[in-house]
Amino acid sequence: MIVNDTDSADIPTPTGPMRTYLFRPAAEGRYPGLVLYSEIFQVTGPIRRAAAMLASHGFMVAVPEIYHELEPAGTVLAYDEAGAERGNRHKTTKILSSYDGDARAVLDFLKSSPLCTGKLGVMGLCIGGHLAFRAAMQPDVLAAACCYATDIHKRSLGKGMHDNSLDRIGEIRGELLMIWGRQDPHISREGRALIYNALSDAGMHFQWHEFNAAHAFLRDEGPRYDPAAARICYNMALELFTRKLGAGDRLASRASIEINRNEG
Repeated sequence: MIVNDTDSADIPTPTGPMRTYLFRPAAEGRYPGLVLYSEIFQVTGPIRRAAAMLASHGFMVAVPEIYHELEPAGTVLAYDEAGAERGNRHKTTKILSSYDGDARAVLDFLKSSPLCTGKLGVMGLCIGGHLAFRAAMQPDVLAAACCYATDIHKRSLGKGMHDNSLDRIGEIRGELLMIWGRQDPHISREGRALIYNALSDAGMHFQWHEFNAAHAFLRDEGPRYDPAAARICYNMALELFTRKLGAGDRLASRASIEINRNEG
């Protein structure tokens, strides 16, 4: 599907406006809503391309700036040592409750949009995987894809580096897709096992997939990108979201079909 990727909104949150980029099919209609959470570098080229790809399959995708209260709107951090240091510093400067407030704000924005069916899912990469995991604790999130989610096993998200994500697993009602790289230095085998066991013990509905890949292997820039594995992961995410959120109401497509029938 052709995608509209030029819109953005400054969504009100308890800590100020959150610049959020919107990607949706150009055809008129209502579509299921997805929140796509970025890496620590915010809304980079690879994140925008991932959002456009998801939208092209029939979703309204919202990509918020995760550090909106710490950086000017529109800030994109570089994929270099300085960018990584800055992004990692912000990760533990931001108050944990602010991440949750942001999640509720962007979900409410999607749910209230006349372009959205109100069916909601979330996806994230790196810190975004952790944020998607926490967003899945919101009662109206039906599905979440969490890709190499950092810091869940270390409980180190947010100011004070003592998050409660593992303790709140029981609040998740939707289905989870958990994706990991075995060669990821940020999430050890023991760390992955800790998360797997916690999900299993809580009786969660989840899929678990590990790839022989490094951290950030879905990012289509740099030497760690694994296009074959990335294709599989995105296909699994799309299957999950289509199955749990539905296909939407593509008004323009139906109208075009009716016109073609009448002309025939």
